[in-house]
Amino acid sequence: MAAAADGHPVESAPPSVWNIANYLTVLRLLLVPVFVVVLFVDDGKSTVWRLAAFAIFVVAAVTDQVDGRLARKYGLVTDFGKIADPIADKALVGAALVGLSVLGVLPWWVTAVIIVREVGVTALRFWVLRHGVIPASRGGKLKTMLQSIAIGLYLLPLPHPWEWAGHVVMAAALVVTVATGIDYVYQALSLRRGAAKSDD
Repeated sequence: MAAAADGHPVESAPPSVWNIANYLTVLRLLLVPVFVVVLFVDDGKSTVWRLAAFAIFVVAAVTDQVDGRLARKYGLVTDFGKIADPIADKALVGAALVGLSVLGVLPWWVTAVIIVREVGVTALRFWVLRHGVIPASRGGKLKTMLQSIAIGLYLLPLPHPWEWAGHVVMAAALVVTVATGIDYVYQALSLRRGAAKSDD
């Protein structure tokens, strides 16, 4: 908070919604349909187009890291960003998982587990919102990283021996996805119990 000439504090103006961090978030949202279209060119069998889909996914994933760092470093955090950023993240990962399952690259049950977990955790956050905020954990960040790496490996047209790398990373991502989901449920219940005790 800055100080005026008379010594009284002057509240800083909130950051404009039109800032570089939010531009990157919007870009990531716009890249989702482009990614899906490119992934399905030639029924996903074209090496060139699969590489193009991989490149688009990487660019979108990188914007996720960059926009958050810019927002925190330069004070560009806005209500729009708080809402749009997780939506963009889930849209990108969800589109990639569903697309890979439609192409027969990834089993549908894997996609179902991850999507159900993501929707469930989002619902939990809203369920306890008036009692407190469930912060993103290190496990959650690890989950996101493993999912992104696994999806990237599945997108690449890797030769047979190397395609197992995607299976191994996705297996690790599933373990962390389920474990962190259980942890979020525990945190949500703890917040609710704490709120109930304070009301007594």
